[in-house]
Amino acid sequence: MNNAQALRTRRQALQGLARGFTGGALLSGFVLASLTGCGFQLRQSGNLPFQSLFLNLPRQSALGNDLLKNLASQTNLKVFTEAKDLASSQVVLEVLSEVRERVVVGLNASGQVRELQLRLKVKFRLRTPQGKNLISEVELQQQRDLSFLESAALSKEIEEAMMYRDMQVDIVQQILRRLAAVKSL
Repeated sequence: MNNAQALRTRRQALQGLARGFTGGALLSGFVLASLTGCGFQLRQSGNLPFQSLFLNLPRQSALGNDLLKNLASQTNLKVFTEAKDLASSQVVLEVLSEVRERVVVGLNASGQVRELQLRLKVKFRLRTPQGKNLISEVELQQQRDLSFLESAALSKEIEEAMMYRDMQVDIVQQILRRLAAVKSL
């Protein structure tokens, strides 16, 4: 095979590949259009069965800040964080604990860390201001595995922060779904 034939073969292969991507884009566009037509929607937190909530958080809680933002964005919900507003709220959401753990799960032959497991545990409960439990104490957990290289410690630190952020978002969404599942006060 000479150079001209090789170039022609490569060009044909690339053109076929390009046609495949275009066809795939049309197909995925068709799938999206048909899903939209059938009423498909991404999962959202449901409507909450109460109009006011007192949020009791540990100080300097990153998860608490996310939770507060998500609750404040709910329509028809007043979120209170000041102790003086406790009596005027319908329910009290207490974040009892938020624990972040970094556990070594793998070492190489010379004893250097090669794999970590990141864990985020959150305990919360929902009650009325009078003390009636609506959601008794629940612990939600998330964990992620992270490979580790000493030579790339800074980038792994950034990756670790991103993983904790991802776990935090997951847990906030789980809490919101549990709040929406409350049937009666």
